[in-house]
Amino acid sequence: MNSVADLTLHKRIRSDISERILSGAWPPGHRIPYEHELMAEYGCSRMTVNKALAPLAEAGLIERRRKFGTFVARPKIHSAVLDIPDIPTEVTGRGEVYDYELLFQRVRTATLREMEELGLDRSAQVLVLRSLHRAAGRPFALEERLINLETVPEAADVDFGATAPGSWLLSHVPWTEAEHRISAANVPRAVATALGIELMAACLVLERRTWRSADRITHVRLTFPGEAYDLVARFAPQGGLSAS
Repeated sequence: MNSVADLTLHKRIRSDISERILSGAWPPGHRIPYEHELMAEYGCSRMTVNKALAPLAEAGLIERRRKFGTFVARPKIHSAVLDIPDIPTEVTGRGEVYDYELLFQRVRTATLREMEELGLDRSAQVLVLRSLHRAAGRPFALEERLINLETVPEAADVDFGATAPGSWLLSHVPWTEAEHRISAANVPRAVATALGIELMAACLVLERRTWRSADRITHVRLTFPGEAYDLVARFAPQGGLSAS
């Protein structure tokens, strides 16, 4: 194969794999075809396959594991203190019974504030959700979420009365970057009522935005009663971090 054809082919392979990942056809953890399988599929050399895979690994879309193969990478959260797990998984992992209630769901044009929260520079259709998570029958977190329907149009047809939005997004929508903001707040009456706490009680507020490349996916605000949630971070001299 000449060098021009080789260059064109490795870009095509890279594009095909990237499209399958970003479309959600290959979710995080999915094993992509082995190198010899790609060689057979595209009729090319191992060098061409490596040229296609290397930029995807550098971009964080795939993870190459020696002796095991190549997998769609699980997203890494850019946060100095916290990796937020899936709430149902976290609650049941603590040995408590998890319960969830959808309080509000509506499709509408984003307001100026919602555009700012999602990081949009123009108006778009959004899905607005408000949900309550419970642990052992007690309010655990109030979730206020926006989903950008230009990026995730299929979310408009999901029954979020049966599935928590965060769990559905983690299972169905690949993302490449996330941003966290953590703060303490004295919550207003509506939030206090939903959480069953006193007006102006101290709460922990976690806000997260996620992207798929340049596309905005979701903005969520999770409000936890002060006594319901702890942040624990363990640091290592090398800069390593684990959190719970």
